[in-house]
Amino acid sequence: MIDLLYWTTPNGQKVLIAVEELGLPYEIKPVNISKGEQFQPDFLRNSPNNRIPAIVDHAPEDGDGPLAVFESGACLEYLADKTGRFLAKSTRRRFEALQWLYWQMGGLGPMAGQAHHFIQYAADQHPYAIERYVKEANRLYGVLDRRLALVPYAGGEDYTIADMAIYPWIYRHERHRQDLNDFPNVKRWYEIVGARPAVKRAYEIQDAINVTPTVSAESHALLFGQTAELPKV
Repeated sequence: MIDLLYWTTPNGQKVLIAVEELGLPYEIKPVNISKGEQFQPDFLRNSPNNRIPAIVDHAPEDGDGPLAVFESGACLEYLADKTGRFLAKSTRRRFEALQWLYWQMGGLGPMAGQAHHFIQYAADQHPYAIERYVKEANRLYGVLDRRLALVPYAGGEDYTIADMAIYPWIYRHERHRQDLNDFPNVKRWYEIVGARPAVKRAYEIQDAINVTPTVSAESHALLFGQTAELPKV
C-alpha cells in the first residue's frame, strides 16, 4: 500500500497519475494546503519542505518498515524503480527520460508557476514580472515543442515518468498565457497523453477532492508569505 499525501496542484497530479498508471494499491491522504495542513507535524515528518506531494511506501524493497519519499520527481523515480515500469533500466534510455523529468522540475514548473502567480495571485500587477515569466514559459514551451518534433514522448520513444511530470503543467497552459496552437508538437502530445485512461481518472479524482479554489484570500499568506518560521495553524 502506498499512502499518497496529496493536494490538487500540478505537482500533486504528477504522482496521482503515476499510481493510477502503475495500478498500485494506494490511499490518498488529502493535505489541504489552503488550510495549512502542510505544516502539521505528521506531514512534516514525511515532507520536511512542507510541500506536497509525498508518498509513504508500506512495503519497500528492503522490508525495513515504511519508507517516506518527498519531492514529486523523487516520488516518480521511486515508483518507477519499484515497479520496473515507465523508466528504462539501460543507462542511455533511462537518462534520456530523467533529463526531461529534471527539466520540468527545474525549469517548466518553477517558471510557469511564477507566470501563473504574478498573473493571478500577486496583490499588485507587476508588468515586468509578468512579462519576464510569460516569456520564459513561452521559451520553455518552445523547447518542449522542438523535442516533440523529434520523438513521440518527452522521454523518447516511450511514455515515461517524464511525461507524467510535464503534462500537469501543460494542462494549465491558459494560466501561463500560452496558446497550444503555437506549439503543434506539444498539442499533439498533450492530446495523446490526456486521452490515457489513467490520466483521465487522475483528473476525475482531483475534481472530486477539491471543489474550491486552492488559493483564497485567507490562504494567500499561508501559501506565499512563508519564512523560516513555521506558521501556527
